[in-house]
Amino acid sequence: MASVEIHIDVNKCQFELTGDAKDLWLNRRARFFLKDYLNAQLSQDDKVLIPYIKESIDDKEKVLTEIQDLLVKFSYAENLTDDSKSILSDYLEEKGKFEEFSDKARRIWNNDLDIEDFTKFTEVLKKEVPNRTLYDLQLLSSYHLAFSQNACNFSVPGAGKTSIVYGAYAYLRSLPKDNIKYVNKLLIIGPLSSFGPWEDEYYECFAENPDVQRLSGGVSKDDKIRHFLSPHSAEITLISYQGVVSSLNDIISYLRRHENKVMVVLDEAHKIKNTEGGIWAQSILSIAKYCKSRVVLTGTPAPNGYEDIYNLYNFIWPDKNIISYHLYQLKEMTGNPFDVRIPSLVDMLSPFFIRITKGDLKKYMGLPEPVENTPYYVDMGAVQREIYDFIEKNYLDYFQNLSDGKDITNTLVKARMIRLMQAGTNPALLQKPIEEYYREQGMSNELFIDDSDLIDKIIEYRQYETPAKFFKVAELVQDIIQRGEKVVIWGIFIQTIKDLQQFLKSLDIDCRLLIGETPIEFEGISNGIDTRESIVRDFNSKDSSFQVIIANPFAVAESISLHKSCHNAIYVERNFNASNFLQSKDRIHRVGLKPTDKINYYYVLARNSIDETINERLIEKEKNMLRIIESKSIPFINMNMDYESDLNDDIKHLIYDYVKRVTKDR
Repeated sequence: MASVEIHIDVNKCQFELTGDAKDLWLNRRARFFLKDYLNAQLSQDDKVLIPYIKESIDDKEKVLTEIQDLLVKFSYAENLTDDSKSILSDYLEEKGKFEEFSDKARRIWNNDLDIEDFTKFTEVLKKEVPNRTLYDLQLLSSYHLAFSQNACNFSVPGAGKTSIVYGAYAYLRSLPKDNIKYVNKLLIIGPLSSFGPWEDEYYECFAENPDVQRLSGGVSKDDKIRHFLSPHSAEITLISYQGVVSSLNDIISYLRRHENKVMVVLDEAHKIKNTEGGIWAQSILSIAKYCKSRVVLTGTPAPNGYEDIYNLYNFIWPDKNIISYHLYQLKEMTGNPFDVRIPSLVDMLSPFFIRITKGDLKKYMGLPEPVENTPYYVDMGAVQREIYDFIEKNYLDYFQNLSDGKDITNTLVKARMIRLMQAGTNPALLQKPIEEYYREQGMSNELFIDDSDLIDKIIEYRQYETPAKFFKVAELVQDIIQRGEKVVIWGIFIQTIKDLQQFLKSLDIDCRLLIGETPIEFEGISNGIDTRESIVRDFNSKDSSFQVIIANPFAVAESISLHKSCHNAIYVERNFNASNFLQSKDRIHRVGLKPTDKINYYYVLARNSIDETINERLIEKEKNMLRIIESKSIPFINMNMDYESDLNDDIKHLIYDYVKRVTKDR
């Protein structure tokens, strides 16, 4: 086996590689890395010279790690000279300790742990978390986090990640103040919709209301500054990713105060995956080194590729080179699912992430299998049928004339798909500019769609008839209410949701809306105004004043739990986005359900319409996504994660279904 000797010349601030170093240099790929990433050169006496920065405290250690990883990759044995070992003795000793620490963290998640220490942990939790008993896998996850202090939780939605964090926090908070692992405060960074669930779960765990400060839109800049600079700030701080950007220097000051031992939690942490200089990611990474403990929570750590985990691990271990691969290498792995480096990547990551899958929830936590009821097919009213057929004929002819893959994802194509969905549920929506739908999803669209040729057919639609789907939804809702149960209705278009609410109210069915414009609780909001938090709390209570919520998955796909009181979901309309669909299902299918609970999903489809294609595509996408998500390794999903990812296939299926239906009618 070829070998390379590594020597350090401290006077010249450079590494010198000898032995078979020239052969390594002649390898084109190795030379590319040496020259472009390590600024190396080949000397006249065939030594590979690699400089390091003298002024940097740990640059030579980082460069050494790069060299060692390179030798492993190209199957060269490493021989570190004795004088180099002496120079790097402190670093090598620390590296050995961290490798031992990492191995222990890995073994914990594999259930190979110190029984005495684990028993002590469980006893502490019984005392410190009196109101919540963690399931075995949750307890193991919490123990793993308390041991490592810096870790990722990639469990599926509904696995109880919030309770797991509170368990670890409670243990670390119970330690003596002079213990190196002691923490006494939580800084939780997440979407605004996560604030209420964190507060509610605190009460569920500790049987008392949290000492918490929300730093959202209702808090002035001066009050935020006072909070971060006060020696008596709240135990728990809740702030959004956008809020971190505007308060960055104050947060750093807060984290650096000697009395603050802060565990920082990134909820829905995939929001910092941007490795191209995104302001959110940069701000979060800049505070990492000041945290006492770092926690990453996300069920989708790699939605676009392995490069998406890069920032997550740089956050939890900012001073360790956990991922020895560069971004370009991670992108190469993304492009090749059979890349031989992937197992080694997962091995690097495995000590510091845990993952509870849906299968684990069912097998070990008693999560019941939900009931997928046979879809209800509804015949459109005469006016809706006329409108839909007119639009479908024109748009499907347009789709069929597209070249395979040519302009298939342009804005006009997507807009026409949306128009078909609207016509299939509620033709009154066709009066609205398409831009409103894009804004509801947080998308941008500069194009105005001119539907003037349709206006004469749709402008008076509300005076002619009520959408046929509304009657079937009302029938299902009434049956559920008569059983003494509650239901959440999912819709895509905001106007459909509002129109459906008015229709149900006309039948004396009271319901609340969870949509983008439903306000988040913040200081100064007027009493009596329904907020997302107050609606969820009321809905989840036994004596709630209403039994129906109508929701939009774009607004409440994250964090909100409805399973405590609601076991029924009705889908009045859906699009091709499988990710949002799965997340909406998880709102009522989560840890905490009894094995005997019956979870029902109901689907209302317009017969002979795009609804049927969407239903078939979502069944296929859900099956593929669950297969990947159930993986114990990093659940990399670069397909079916959003509406645009495989629009080409969606349109092909839509055309096929249309042609088959039209041919049959003839």
